[in-house]
This record gives sequence, structure tokens and C-alpha cells, in this order.
Amino acid sequence: MSPREIETHTGISRSSIQRIVKKDLALKQYKRVVGQWFNADCKLKRLHRSHQLLQRFPTDRSVRAVWFTDEKTFTVETLNNTQNDRVYSRETRKRSVSASRLICERSHFSRSIMVSVGVSRMGKTRVIFIDPGAKVNSEYYCQHVLGDGLLVDMCNRCQRYLWTLQQDGAPSHTAMNTLAYLRRENVRFIEPEMWPPDSPDLNPVDYAVWGALQEKVYRRRRFTSVEQLKRAIIEECIRCLRASSIGPSTSGVAGWNL
Repeated sequence: MSPREIETHTGISRSSIQRIVKKDLALKQYKRVVGQWFNADCKLKRLHRSHQLLQRFPTDRSVRAVWFTDEKTFTVETLNNTQNDRVYSRETRKRSVSASRLICERSHFSRSIMVSVGVSRMGKTRVIFIDPGAKVNSEYYCQHVLGDGLLVDMCNRCQRYLWTLQQDGAPSHTAMNTLAYLRRENVRFIEPEMWPPDSPDLNPVDYAVWGALQEKVYRRRRFTSVEQLKRAIIEECIRCLRASSIGPSTSGVAGWNL
């Protein structure tokens, strides 16, 4: 509970509450973070499927050749970190500060672009852009995302090394047509029934790469068009590519140098 809520429930003033917490009880304050919620059934599935994955990829060397993939939407409108967005003023009361300085305006709908990428210890793929307005069904995913993009880069990076494709549970990834396509192309992949559900914490693209890339793309930039946003994403990816040595010895997500 916040000091204000404790004051409401107990009738103790906030100044007294803060004194009790800090001086009398010597408690230290920590900020809570958002985590994934799991019900009992999901926890059991995660446990069972994680054991399956450990049996299939028992060593660090076997994980090296797993290509983790994911999609993300980038908006033309620059994202603001509200925790760091502050206004300094000599006014002693907030109501005296001009509203134009205190309000960060953003449109209800911002133009955007969806991108897909794959990373592994073997290297990384290009960023694949989804056509604006395209319906990403199994047919589109197999032809434009996998066939014309991710799989080509993965094969070029790995050459003679065996590798495995990882996908999440998106409908276009788990569709029967998609699985049949991967088998026809002789692509080793983690089956949908083996990948743990609701697991962004297991995919380095999801929990590490996207956040770092987003920070670099929007740093000191303002966009007015989707094309400008695309160029910035490509520029940052090329910069990371030049800063990292691509090959079987590249060390994990650190190969992105993000």
C-alpha cells in the first residue's frame, strides 16, 4: 500500500507513516516490476515442456544453434519513458506551471511498421518488414517472412552447421500449413507442443533485443514517416552487424552489441 492508502485506512498522517517506516522500522523501499501471470495449468505446461527442451538441448553447445525469432511493432511516434520525462520549474506549485509544458501529447493512432528478426549465437538475420496492411496468415508468413527472409539468412550464416528454428505460439507460426512448409524445406524446428506457453522470458529477442534496439532507434530521433522509421531500424541493425563478428563463435545476444 502507498502512504496515502495507509493514511486512509489507519488515520495516521503520511509524515508519521514515513517516519515509522524509515526510522523506527528501518524498512527499505523497492519498486515492483511487472511479471507474467500464470495459472496452475500454464505452470504445469511450462514445467513439462521445459523438461522436454532440456532433454533435447542438454548442453550449451546445442543451444548455440537455436535461432530465436519474434515480431515487434515500431511506431512513427517516438515513445516516451514517463519515469524519465520530467519538467523543471521555479514555480512552487504544479498548478502554476503551464499546461503546455506538463502535457506530453500523442495521437490516439500512430502509423507503425511490424518487423521480424531472428538471433542466435551463430549470428542474426536481417530485419524483415511486414507490408503495411498485410494480413500475416500462414501463407504470407511462409512466403515473405520465412522463405524470402529469415530462412535464407539463417542458412547463409550457418552454412554446414545444423541449426534449429524457434517460434512462439502465434497462429501463423503454429498453422498446419506452416509446419508442413518447414518440413518440406527440411528445417529443424521446435514443435508448437514443445514450446512453453506465455514465455517471453525464454526468448532473448523478446526480453533483451527488442528493448535495446528500440532504445537505439528512438534515441535523439523524431520521425514523420514510416520510411524514416524503417531507415533508422536498418541503420541501427547494420551498425550492430559491423560491431559484431558473425560466425559460429559469436557469443549469444551479446553479438548484437546492443
